[in-house]
Amino acid sequence: MRLGNYDGGVTLSQNRNAVADRWAAGWRPPVWLFDFDGTLADSLDLIMASFRHATGRVLGAVPDDAVLRAGIGRPLIDQMRELDPARAEELYDVYVEHNLRHHDDLLRPFPGVDGLLASLRQCGRRLGIVTSKRRATAEHGAELLGLGSFEVLVGWEDTDAHKPGPEPVLRALEVLGANAADAVYLGDAPWDIRCGRAAGVTTAAVLWGAGSRDELQAERPDLVFERPQEVLR
Repeated sequence: MRLGNYDGGVTLSQNRNAVADRWAAGWRPPVWLFDFDGTLADSLDLIMASFRHATGRVLGAVPDDAVLRAGIGRPLIDQMRELDPARAEELYDVYVEHNLRHHDDLLRPFPGVDGLLASLRQCGRRLGIVTSKRRATAEHGAELLGLGSFEVLVGWEDTDAHKPGPEPVLRALEVLGANAADAVYLGDAPWDIRCGRAAGVTTAAVLWGAGSRDELQAERPDLVFERPQEVLR
């Protein structure tokens, strides 16, 4: 696999660093860890519909989309506590019921992700998922979208602490018996970049998900990818 030039379609982080230079020279890590929502799966419509349903039903009003999107990527219960601490559990339950009921209709693939994963497997890379969602839901989503098997999947219930702390990525590395220096973590949210950096792995921001370029670049990721297809150049 070879990545494109700095001025090509793919963007290495504007914050030039040794990792980005090494990547441009052809280095690829043996371990690839992926966030799920917004990175492997296009779930934004599903997430937003579930948020609107839960807040409208429980709180009687739906916050602005910017408020609802702000916490995507963190554990759901934490997002609900920020919306209304006193009714967080009820918000959580109503959200989950709606999300599961509409999951298979609204979850969509990102063009090119399946090809990226297939190419990585063909090259002998070890793949894993590190997500703040429940493990069973992530497993079902990966199967639904035909993303293939992953050597490790760390979900919400697998660690006591969650993104943006390092624990989820560290747990994946522990299961794999891998070193942080041999891994990259790809995600579409600031929490993903903070989590990966805290764990000591290479961090890659992806721009095909919910996060904006500006907010992701502000986290100073090692790498930035515009589209799944560009990761392989």
